[in-house]
Amino acid sequence: MVLGLTLATPEGTIETGRAPRSAAGPDLRQLVLGSEGAFGVITSVLVRIRPLPTTRVYEGWRFASFEEGAAALRRLAQDGPRPTVLRLSDETETLIGLAQPDAIGAQLQRGDAGCTAITGYEGTAEDTARRRERAAAVLRSCGGTLIGTEPGERWAHGRYSAPYLRDALLDAGAFAETLETAAFWSRIPELYGAVRTALTETLTRAGTPPLVMCHISHVYENGASLYFTVVSAQGEDPVAHWAPAKRAANDAVLAAGGTISHHHGVGTDHRDWYVREAGALGVAALRAVKDRLDPDGLLNPGVLLPTD
Repeated sequence: MVLGLTLATPEGTIETGRAPRSAAGPDLRQLVLGSEGAFGVITSVLVRIRPLPTTRVYEGWRFASFEEGAAALRRLAQDGPRPTVLRLSDETETLIGLAQPDAIGAQLQRGDAGCTAITGYEGTAEDTARRRERAAAVLRSCGGTLIGTEPGERWAHGRYSAPYLRDALLDAGAFAETLETAAFWSRIPELYGAVRTALTETLTRAGTPPLVMCHISHVYENGASLYFTVVSAQGEDPVAHWAPAKRAANDAVLAAGGTISHHHGVGTDHRDWYVREAGALGVAALRAVKDRLDPDGLLNPGVLLPTD
């Protein structure tokens, strides 16, 4: 968590973070943290740190469906105890093997593997054991079946390897891309279905039926994020092939009540949809900040806000 920062702008310097919490006006830290360099350059940051955990345990759970698994994650997020790591792969991602545990290999062959959740516990040995036991009781009451530590340990070991497969897929003639969003819990089912449908229908019409996978990667008391991975044939022009699908997915995100980005940022790729999400008055307020701090428009023009 960022507790304070210094922002250098063409018009001067802003320093924020005098205390952990403050009621002295709006929190300028948040205005700066989401600005993607459009308002200034962050030259120093004060962050909160925690001791390294002495114990780490990761394990896998099976749920019959994505909806059942999401309900279990919601229970843990709202009622506790919340694991340090809490993720849920949908049926497709589970079957493909991004979260495939060997313990349910027979079920995979039958095509009824359901969904795999990964739970991780980090901290002291005592705290880890206590949270793990209590969380297991909640997951079982929600229909979950423990499938052991091997799936969790494999995820922890290889969690950063999957993104590197993208280059290999591209070299082999396959197209691979990701997108993500977030919403309140009540909107997650609709959002999940709307984005999957938009991607599948658009790419199928283009003659490249896709494989669309999804997982919940972050959970909060009030909602969660959805992270989609899309794989298909490239088509003759990969950029032209992806652009209509990305536009359709972005439209679906906003229509279903999601945010245009959970953690990938806005940049130019999401900018026009961010403008729709923020609304005309919100964008005008941000533009006023931009004009005051960067009157000549030197900093990341076209990023976050349109230039015209």
